[in-house]
Amino acid sequence: MTTDDISGMGPLVARMARGGQRLRQADRNRPWVLDTAVVVLVFLMFCLADLLHSGDGDGPRRFRLAFTQLPLAGMLALQAGLVLPLLWRRRRPLAAFGVIAAVFVLQWSIGAALRADVALFVALYSLALHGRLKQLPWACAAMAGAMVLVAVRVSGAMSVWDALFFLLSTTTAALALGLMVRIRRAQLAGLRERAARLEVERDQRSRLAAVTERTRVAREMHDIVGHNLSVIITLADAGAYATDLAPERGKEALQLIGDTGRQALGELRRVLGVLREAADGPPAGPELSPQPGIADIEALCAKVRAAGLEVVYRTSGDVDALDSGVQLTAYRIVQEALTNTLKHADADTRVHLAIIETDTRLTIRVQDTGPATPPGPHEEGHGLVGMRERAALYGGTVSAGPAGGGGWSVEAVLDLTPQGGVR
Repeated sequence: MTTDDISGMGPLVARMARGGQRLRQADRNRPWVLDTAVVVLVFLMFCLADLLHSGDGDGPRRFRLAFTQLPLAGMLALQAGLVLPLLWRRRRPLAAFGVIAAVFVLQWSIGAALRADVALFVALYSLALHGRLKQLPWACAAMAGAMVLVAVRVSGAMSVWDALFFLLSTTTAALALGLMVRIRRAQLAGLRERAARLEVERDQRSRLAAVTERTRVAREMHDIVGHNLSVIITLADAGAYATDLAPERGKEALQLIGDTGRQALGELRRVLGVLREAADGPPAGPELSPQPGIADIEALCAKVRAAGLEVVYRTSGDVDALDSGVQLTAYRIVQEALTNTLKHADADTRVHLAIIETDTRLTIRVQDTGPATPPGPHEEGHGLVGMRERAALYGGTVSAGPAGGGGWSVEAVLDLTPQGGVR
Protein backbone atom coordinates (compact mmCIF):
# COMPACT_ATOMS: atom_id res chain seq x y z
CA MET A 1 0.00 0.00 0.00
CA THR A 2 1.44 3.39 -1.02
CA THR A 3 1.66 6.55 1.08
CA ASP A 4 -1.07 8.12 -1.04
CA ASP A 5 -3.41 5.25 -0.24
CA ILE A 6 -2.70 5.58 3.48
CA SER A 7 -3.17 9.32 3.40
CA GLY A 8 -6.40 8.85 1.48
CA MET A 9 -7.70 6.44 4.12
CA GLY A 10 -6.83 8.81 6.96
CA PRO A 11 -9.91 11.05 6.78
CA LEU A 12 -12.21 8.03 6.36
CA VAL A 13 -10.77 6.32 9.43
CA ALA A 14 -11.03 9.56 11.39
CA ARG A 15 -14.68 9.97 10.41
CA MET A 16 -15.42 6.38 11.39
CA ALA A 17 -13.71 6.90 14.75
CA ARG A 18 -15.70 10.06 15.41
CA GLY A 19 -18.89 8.28 14.38
CA GLY A 20 -18.10 5.43 16.77
CA GLN A 21 -17.51 7.89 19.61
CA ARG A 22 -20.84 9.59 18.93
CA LEU A 23 -22.63 6.25 18.89
CA ARG A 24 -21.03 5.20 22.19
CA GLN A 25 -21.97 8.51 23.77
CA ALA A 26 -25.56 8.17 22.53
CA ASP A 27 -25.70 4.61 23.89
CA ARG A 28 -24.49 5.81 27.31
CA ASN A 29 -27.17 8.50 27.34
CA ARG A 30 -30.03 6.24 26.11
CA PRO A 31 -29.09 2.54 26.50
CA TRP A 32 -32.67 1.41 25.95
CA VAL A 33 -32.49 2.50 22.29
CA LEU A 34 -29.85 -0.11 21.40
CA ASP A 35 -31.54 -2.84 23.44
CA THR A 36 -34.85 -2.16 21.70
CA ALA A 37 -33.12 -2.08 18.32
CA VAL A 38 -31.61 -5.55 18.96
CA VAL A 39 -35.04 -6.96 19.85
CA VAL A 40 -36.65 -5.40 16.77
CA LEU A 41 -33.84 -6.66 14.52
CA VAL A 42 -34.10 -10.23 15.84
CA PHE A 43 -37.88 -10.14 15.39
CA LEU A 44 -37.69 -8.89 11.81
CA MET A 45 -34.91 -11.24 10.73
CA PHE A 46 -35.95 -14.44 12.50
CA CYS A 47 -39.44 -14.26 14.04
CA LEU A 48 -41.34 -12.72 11.15
CA ALA A 49 -40.45 -15.54 8.75
CA ASP A 50 -41.90 -18.18 11.12
CA LEU A 51 -45.10 -16.13 11.52
CA LEU A 52 -45.57 -15.72 7.77
CA HIS A 53 -45.07 -19.46 7.08
CA SER A 54 -46.62 -20.88 10.22
CA GLY A 55 -49.10 -23.07 8.35
CA ASP A 56 -47.16 -24.79 5.60
CA GLY A 57 -43.50 -24.50 6.49
CA ASP A 58 -40.76 -23.75 4.01
CA GLY A 59 -38.10 -26.37 4.76
CA PRO A 60 -37.55 -29.88 3.39
CA ARG A 61 -40.26 -32.43 4.08
CA ARG A 62 -38.18 -34.48 6.49
CA PHE A 63 -37.62 -31.38 8.66
CA ARG A 64 -41.32 -30.48 8.63
CA LEU A 65 -42.22 -34.00 9.74
CA ALA A 66 -39.62 -34.03 12.51
CA PHE A 67 -40.91 -30.88 14.25
CA THR A 68 -44.22 -30.01 15.86
CA GLN A 69 -46.36 -27.43 14.09
CA LEU A 70 -47.39 -24.73 16.61
CA PRO A 71 -50.53 -22.60 16.49
CA LEU A 72 -50.04 -18.89 15.97
CA ALA A 73 -50.71 -18.01 19.62
CA GLY A 74 -48.25 -20.60 20.90
CA MET A 75 -45.62 -19.48 18.43
CA LEU A 76 -46.03 -15.84 19.47
CA ALA A 77 -45.75 -16.79 23.15
CA LEU A 78 -42.54 -18.76 22.60
CA GLN A 79 -41.07 -16.03 20.41
CA ALA A 80 -41.86 -13.42 23.07
CA GLY A 81 -40.19 -15.61 25.71
CA LEU A 82 -37.09 -15.93 23.54
CA VAL A 83 -36.76 -12.37 22.27
CA LEU A 84 -38.16 -9.98 24.90
CA PRO A 85 -35.59 -10.87 27.61
CA LEU A 86 -32.95 -9.41 25.30
CA LEU A 87 -34.19 -6.00 26.48
CA TRP A 88 -32.26 -6.44 29.73
CA ARG A 89 -29.36 -8.51 28.33
CA ARG A 90 -26.82 -5.83 29.36
CA ARG A 91 -28.29 -4.82 32.70
CA ARG A 92 -29.15 -8.36 33.90
CA PRO A 93 -27.26 -10.71 31.54
CA LEU A 94 -27.60 -13.81 33.74
CA ALA A 95 -31.34 -13.31 34.25
CA ALA A 96 -31.88 -12.77 30.51
CA PHE A 97 -29.86 -15.88 29.67
CA GLY A 98 -31.73 -17.95 32.24
CA VAL A 99 -35.19 -16.96 30.96
CA ILE A 100 -34.25 -17.53 27.32
CA ALA A 101 -32.61 -20.88 28.11
CA ALA A 102 -35.72 -22.02 30.00
CA VAL A 103 -38.01 -21.07 27.10
CA PHE A 104 -35.56 -22.69 24.69
CA VAL A 105 -35.62 -26.01 26.61
CA LEU A 106 -39.43 -25.86 26.88
CA GLN A 107 -39.77 -25.25 23.14
CA TRP A 108 -37.54 -28.16 22.16
CA SER A 109 -39.14 -30.41 24.75
CA ILE A 110 -42.39 -30.17 22.82
CA GLY A 111 -40.53 -30.70 19.55
CA ALA A 112 -40.93 -27.18 18.11
CA ALA A 113 -38.26 -25.43 16.06
CA LEU A 114 -38.13 -21.64 15.75
CA ARG A 115 -35.72 -19.30 14.07
CA ALA A 116 -35.94 -17.10 17.18
CA ASP A 117 -33.68 -19.66 18.93
CA VAL A 118 -30.79 -17.45 17.80
CA ALA A 119 -31.69 -15.30 20.83
CA LEU A 120 -30.04 -17.93 23.07
CA PHE A 121 -26.68 -17.36 21.36
CA VAL A 122 -27.14 -13.60 21.64
CA ALA A 123 -27.83 -14.02 25.35
CA LEU A 124 -24.70 -16.15 25.78
CA TYR A 125 -22.63 -13.51 23.98
CA SER A 126 -24.07 -10.81 26.25
CA LEU A 127 -23.36 -12.88 29.35
CA ALA A 128 -19.73 -13.37 28.29
CA LEU A 129 -19.42 -9.62 27.60
CA HIS A 130 -21.35 -8.05 30.48
CA GLY A 131 -21.77 -10.75 33.12
CA ARG A 132 -19.48 -12.10 35.81
CA LEU A 133 -16.83 -14.51 34.62
CA LYS A 134 -17.60 -16.98 37.39
CA GLN A 135 -21.10 -17.37 35.92
CA LEU A 136 -19.81 -18.58 32.55
CA PRO A 137 -19.09 -22.24 33.55
CA TRP A 138 -22.70 -22.71 34.65
CA ALA A 139 -23.98 -21.03 31.50
CA CYS A 140 -21.75 -23.23 29.34
CA ALA A 141 -23.01 -26.33 31.11
CA ALA A 142 -26.61 -25.24 30.50
CA MET A 143 -25.82 -24.54 26.86
CA ALA A 144 -24.23 -27.96 26.42
CA GLY A 145 -27.33 -29.65 27.87
CA ALA A 146 -29.64 -27.60 25.65
CA MET A 147 -27.56 -28.42 22.55
CA VAL A 148 -27.68 -32.13 23.38
CA LEU A 149 -31.46 -31.89 23.62
CA VAL A 150 -31.63 -30.20 20.21
CA ALA A 151 -29.30 -32.79 18.65
CA VAL A 152 -31.47 -35.62 19.96
CA ARG A 153 -34.63 -33.94 18.67
CA VAL A 154 -33.24 -33.51 15.16
CA SER A 155 -31.74 -37.01 15.03
CA GLY A 156 -34.57 -38.08 12.74
CA ALA A 157 -33.48 -35.56 10.12
CA MET A 158 -29.67 -35.58 10.49
CA SER A 159 -26.86 -37.25 12.40
CA VAL A 160 -26.65 -36.47 16.11
CA TRP A 161 -22.89 -35.88 15.87
CA ASP A 162 -23.25 -33.55 12.92
CA ALA A 163 -25.90 -31.59 14.80
CA LEU A 164 -23.76 -31.45 17.95
CA PHE A 165 -20.74 -30.28 15.98
CA PHE A 166 -22.69 -27.44 14.36
CA LEU A 167 -24.47 -26.39 17.56
CA LEU A 168 -21.40 -26.53 19.82
CA SER A 169 -19.34 -24.68 17.21
CA THR A 170 -21.95 -21.91 17.15
CA THR A 171 -21.98 -21.83 20.96
CA THR A 172 -18.19 -21.58 21.08
CA ALA A 173 -18.20 -18.79 18.52
CA ALA A 174 -20.74 -16.75 20.52
CA LEU A 175 -18.78 -17.30 23.75
CA ALA A 176 -15.41 -16.46 22.16
CA LEU A 177 -16.78 -13.33 20.51
CA GLY A 178 -18.14 -12.06 23.81
CA LEU A 179 -14.89 -12.73 25.63
CA MET A 180 -12.82 -11.13 22.87
CA VAL A 181 -14.89 -7.94 22.94
CA ARG A 182 -14.71 -7.94 26.75
CA ILE A 183 -10.92 -8.25 26.75
CA ARG A 184 -10.60 -5.56 24.11
CA ARG A 185 -12.75 -3.16 26.10
CA ALA A 186 -10.74 -3.90 29.26
CA GLN A 187 -7.52 -3.16 27.37
CA LEU A 188 -8.88 0.13 26.04
CA ALA A 189 -10.11 1.09 29.52
CA GLY A 190 -6.66 0.31 30.91
CA LEU A 191 -5.01 2.43 28.23
CA ARG A 192 -7.37 5.33 28.93
CA GLU A 193 -6.73 5.06 32.66
CA ARG A 194 -2.98 4.94 32.10
CA ALA A 195 -3.16 7.96 29.78
CA ALA A 196 -5.17 9.88 32.37
CA ARG A 197 -2.71 8.88 35.11
CA LEU A 198 0.26 9.94 32.97
CA GLU A 199 -1.44 13.26 32.27
CA VAL A 200 -1.99 13.83 35.99
CA GLU A 201 1.63 12.89 36.72
CA ARG A 202 2.83 15.25 33.98
CA ASP A 203 0.78 18.10 35.45
CA GLN A 204 2.14 17.32 38.92
CA ARG A 205 5.72 17.30 37.64
CA SER A 206 5.09 20.62 35.89
CA ARG A 207 3.69 22.14 39.08
CA LEU A 208 6.59 20.81 41.14
CA ALA A 209 9.08 22.16 38.63
CA ALA A 210 7.35 25.54 38.70
CA VAL A 211 7.38 25.62 42.52
CA THR A 212 11.06 24.64 42.56
CA GLU A 213 11.92 27.33 40.04
CA ARG A 214 9.94 29.96 41.96
CA THR A 215 11.72 28.95 45.17
CA ARG A 216 15.12 29.16 43.47
CA VAL A 217 14.37 32.57 41.95
CA ALA A 218 12.97 33.86 45.27
CA ARG A 219 16.08 32.68 47.08
CA GLU A 220 18.35 34.36 44.51
CA MET A 221 16.32 37.58 44.66
CA HIS A 222 16.51 37.61 48.46
CA ASP A 223 20.26 37.10 48.41
CA ILE A 224 20.86 39.79 45.80
CA VAL A 225 18.40 42.43 47.02
CA GLY A 226 18.91 41.82 50.74
CA HIS A 227 22.68 41.98 50.69
CA ASN A 228 23.09 44.87 48.29
CA LEU A 229 20.42 46.98 49.93
CA SER A 230 22.05 46.41 53.31
CA VAL A 231 25.38 47.58 51.89
CA ILE A 232 23.74 50.57 50.19
CA ILE A 233 21.91 51.61 53.36
CA THR A 234 25.05 51.30 55.46
CA LEU A 235 27.08 53.30 52.92
CA ALA A 236 24.38 55.94 52.70
CA ASP A 237 24.33 56.39 56.49
CA ALA A 238 28.12 56.54 56.60
CA GLY A 239 28.21 59.03 53.71
CA ALA A 240 25.64 61.29 55.34
CA TYR A 241 27.65 61.25 58.57
CA ALA A 242 30.94 61.95 56.77
CA THR A 243 29.64 64.75 54.54
CA ASP A 244 30.37 67.50 57.09
CA LEU A 245 33.55 66.00 58.58
CA ALA A 246 35.24 64.54 55.50
CA PRO A 247 33.53 65.46 52.20
CA GLU A 248 35.91 63.22 50.22
CA ARG A 249 34.71 60.19 52.25
CA GLY A 250 31.10 61.14 51.48
CA LYS A 251 31.94 61.27 47.77
CA GLU A 252 33.62 57.88 48.04
CA ALA A 253 30.52 56.47 49.76
CA LEU A 254 28.30 57.75 46.95
CA GLN A 255 30.55 56.13 44.37
CA LEU A 256 30.42 52.84 46.25
CA ILE A 257 26.62 53.13 46.42
CA GLY A 258 26.52 53.55 42.65
CA ASP A 259 28.83 50.58 42.07
CA THR A 260 26.83 48.40 44.43
CA GLY A 261 23.55 49.42 42.79
CA ARG A 262 24.87 48.67 39.32
CA GLN A 263 26.14 45.29 40.44
CA ALA A 264 22.78 44.47 42.05
CA LEU A 265 20.99 45.56 38.86
CA GLY A 266 23.24 43.33 36.77
CA GLU A 267 22.59 40.33 39.01
CA LEU A 268 18.86 40.98 38.93
CA ARG A 269 18.95 41.09 35.13
CA ARG A 270 20.87 37.82 35.10
CA VAL A 271 18.33 36.08 37.38
CA LEU A 272 15.31 37.47 35.55
CA GLY A 273 16.89 36.76 32.17
CA VAL A 274 16.68 33.00 32.67
CA LEU A 275 12.91 33.33 33.03
CA ARG A 276 12.49 34.66 29.51
CA GLU A 277 11.03 32.26 27.00
CA ALA A 278 13.24 30.96 24.23
CA ALA A 279 10.82 32.49 21.73
CA ASP A 280 11.98 35.94 22.76
CA GLY A 281 15.30 35.25 21.02
CA PRO A 282 18.78 36.08 22.27
CA PRO A 283 19.14 39.27 24.31
CA ALA A 284 20.16 42.37 22.42
CA GLY A 285 22.47 43.61 25.20
CA PRO A 286 25.73 42.18 26.46
CA GLU A 287 25.98 38.55 27.48
CA LEU A 288 25.02 37.62 31.03
CA SER A 289 27.83 37.25 33.54
CA PRO A 290 28.47 33.84 35.14
CA GLN A 291 27.21 32.89 38.57
CA PRO A 292 29.39 34.20 41.41
CA GLY A 293 31.81 31.79 43.09
CA ILE A 294 34.40 31.66 45.83
CA ALA A 295 36.73 33.87 43.77
CA ASP A 296 34.16 36.68 44.08
CA ILE A 297 34.04 36.55 47.89
CA GLU A 298 37.08 38.85 48.15
CA ALA A 299 35.18 41.56 46.26
CA LEU A 300 32.20 40.94 48.53
CA CYS A 301 34.40 41.44 51.58
CA ALA A 302 35.78 44.64 50.06
CA LYS A 303 32.29 46.12 49.84
CA VAL A 304 31.60 45.16 53.44
CA ARG A 305 34.89 46.80 54.49
CA ALA A 306 33.84 49.93 52.61
CA ALA A 307 30.65 49.93 54.65
CA GLY A 308 32.74 50.24 57.84
CA LEU A 309 33.35 46.68 59.05
CA GLU A 310 36.70 44.97 59.37
CA VAL A 311 36.69 41.62 57.59
CA VAL A 312 39.44 39.03 57.96
CA TYR A 313 39.10 36.45 55.19
CA ARG A 314 41.10 33.26 54.71
CA THR A 315 40.71 30.03 52.78
CA SER A 316 42.21 26.57 53.15
CA GLY A 317 42.39 23.87 50.51
CA ASP A 318 41.82 23.96 46.76
CA VAL A 319 38.57 25.94 46.89
CA ASP A 320 38.87 27.23 43.31
CA ALA A 321 38.61 23.68 41.95
CA LEU A 322 35.22 23.08 43.55
CA ASP A 323 32.08 22.51 41.51
CA SER A 324 30.37 25.70 40.33
CA GLY A 325 27.21 24.77 42.21
CA VAL A 326 29.13 24.33 45.45
CA GLN A 327 30.91 27.65 44.89
CA LEU A 328 27.60 29.44 44.29
CA THR A 329 26.16 27.93 47.47
CA ALA A 330 29.23 28.99 49.48
CA TYR A 331 29.07 32.52 48.03
CA ARG A 332 25.38 32.93 48.89
CA ILE A 333 25.85 31.61 52.44
CA VAL A 334 28.73 34.03 53.03
CA GLN A 335 26.72 36.85 51.47
CA GLU A 336 23.74 36.19 53.73
CA ALA A 337 25.92 35.91 56.85
CA LEU A 338 27.72 39.20 56.09
CA THR A 339 24.38 40.88 55.37
CA ASN A 340 23.06 39.86 58.79
CA THR A 341 26.27 41.13 60.37
CA LEU A 342 25.82 44.50 58.67
CA LYS A 343 22.30 44.74 60.05
CA HIS A 344 23.16 43.99 63.68
CA ALA A 345 26.86 44.83 64.20
CA ASP A 346 28.44 47.97 65.62
CA ALA A 347 30.87 50.20 63.76
CA ASP A 348 33.95 48.59 65.33
CA THR A 349 32.83 45.01 64.67
CA ARG A 350 35.38 42.61 63.27
CA VAL A 351 34.30 39.67 61.10
CA HIS A 352 36.36 36.50 60.77
CA LEU A 353 35.49 34.57 57.61
CA ALA A 354 37.04 31.18 56.91
CA ILE A 355 36.37 28.70 54.08
CA ILE A 356 38.04 25.34 54.64
CA GLU A 357 38.00 22.58 52.02
CA THR A 358 38.88 18.96 52.74
CA ASP A 359 38.45 15.78 50.74
CA THR A 360 34.89 15.17 51.89
CA ARG A 361 33.44 18.47 53.04
CA LEU A 362 33.53 22.25 52.82
CA THR A 363 33.26 24.27 56.01
CA ILE A 364 32.16 27.92 55.94
CA ARG A 365 32.57 29.81 59.22
CA VAL A 366 31.53 33.45 59.72
CA GLN A 367 32.04 34.89 63.21
CA ASP A 368 31.77 38.52 64.29
CA THR A 369 32.60 40.37 67.48
CA GLY A 370 29.39 42.35 67.58
CA PRO A 371 26.45 41.89 69.93
CA ALA A 372 25.13 38.33 70.29
CA THR A 373 21.71 39.32 69.00
CA PRO A 374 19.74 36.54 67.36
CA PRO A 375 18.17 37.28 63.98
CA GLY A 376 14.66 38.67 64.00
CA PRO A 377 11.60 36.86 62.69
CA HIS A 378 12.13 38.18 59.18
CA GLU A 379 15.67 36.83 58.86
CA GLU A 380 14.75 33.50 60.40
CA GLY A 381 11.94 33.16 57.89
CA HIS A 382 14.10 33.93 54.87
CA GLY A 383 17.84 34.36 55.48
CA LEU A 384 18.72 31.43 57.72
CA VAL A 385 16.08 29.24 56.11
CA GLY A 386 17.53 30.07 52.69
CA MET A 387 21.02 29.14 53.85
CA ARG A 388 19.77 25.83 55.22
CA GLU A 389 17.95 25.08 51.96
CA ARG A 390 21.08 25.78 49.93
CA ALA A 391 23.23 23.62 52.21
CA ALA A 392 20.66 20.81 52.10
CA LEU A 393 21.20 20.53 48.33
CA TYR A 394 24.66 19.16 49.14
CA GLY A 395 23.72 17.16 52.21
CA GLY A 396 24.98 19.95 54.47
CA THR A 397 23.85 21.70 57.61
CA VAL A 398 23.85 25.29 58.87
CA SER A 399 24.09 26.30 62.51
CA ALA A 400 23.81 29.85 63.84
CA GLY A 401 24.00 31.23 67.35
CA PRO A 402 25.99 33.28 69.86
CA ALA A 403 29.74 32.70 69.69
CA GLY A 404 31.70 31.52 72.72
CA GLY A 405 33.81 34.68 73.03
CA GLY A 406 30.95 37.06 72.21
CA GLY A 407 29.32 38.04 68.98
CA TRP A 408 27.42 35.90 66.52
CA SER A 409 28.58 32.83 64.62
CA VAL A 410 27.31 31.08 61.50
CA GLU A 411 28.80 27.77 60.39
CA ALA A 412 27.83 25.75 57.33
CA VAL A 413 29.17 22.33 56.39
CA LEU A 414 28.66 20.97 52.84
CA ASP A 415 29.19 17.36 51.83
CA LEU A 416 31.58 17.15 48.86
CA THR A 417 31.21 13.40 48.31
CA PRO A 418 29.54 12.80 44.91
CA GLN A 419 26.70 10.29 44.57
CA GLY A 420 28.12 6.82 44.38
CA GLY A 421 30.99 7.62 46.75
CA VAL A 422 33.54 8.40 43.98
CA ARG A 423 35.27 11.76 44.20
